[in-house]
Parts: sequence; structure tokens; C-alpha cells
Amino acid sequence: MAVRHQYENSNDIGVFAKLTNSYCLTAMGGSENFYSVFQDELASDIPIVKTSIAGTRLVGRMTVGNKHGLLLPSSVSDQEALHIRNSLPDEVIVQRVDERLSGARGASCFHSVVRLELSFSPPLDSLGKLHFM
Repeated sequence: MAVRHQYENSNDIGVFAKLTNSYCLTAMGGSENFYSVFQDELASDIPIVKTSIAGTRLVGRMTVGNKHGLLLPSSVSDQEALHIRNSLPDEVIVQRVDERLSGARGASCFHSVVRLELSFSPPLDSLGKLHFM
């Protein structure tokens, strides 16, 4: 089923929400209508978490995740990270990465069964590979 939705007159809801097969993060501080659409459609199946990332509403833009894990930028506050960890299922690994503006610089998309390789300034070989499998 598909549902058309906007965030404060913006069609870019992926900037303000992160949806996976096991959880949904939504931005705090927006209209209750935005949050209620997710609540009505998904709450019976997965947890819906109202949160902010580094004090912003850019939840979808600043995180990278799938049903196995969630990467948070280093700029996320301890309180925000703890709230997210406590709200998600125990099977979901929540990890901070040393990246200020997003959960993973250079990795914009990945699937639940495909490995995520991050491209940082140092060569990837020296850092290893991060994957949620």
C-alpha cells in the first residue's frame, strides 16, 4: 500500500523520517499530522520513534540504517542516542560513527542483505568494513 505524505509542505519526507522493516524514526517538532500518518499506518507492526539528531529535524538525512542496524553521526547528543537505543528493538545495532554531518559520508543507499562500506578519508582497507549481517 502507498500513502502520499508531506512534511510542512515539503515532498522530501526522507529528510525528516527514516523507515525500515523494523523501525521508523520521525522528526520531533513538526506537525502532529506528520507523525500521526506513520502512527496510524505502522505502529501495530514496528516502533515509531519521535526524535531529533544533533538538535535538528533532519532525522532521515543524518542517519543511515536498515532492519539490522542504525548509524548515527558523532554530532548526535548522548540523550538522543540513548532515547533511540531504548526505543528500537534489541536486534537493531545502534552505532555512532566519526562523521559530523551524517551517519555515513559516501554511503547513501544500501539494502538489508547487502554490506555497507563506508568511504572515509583514510583508505577503507585500514578501517575494515562495517556491515549488519
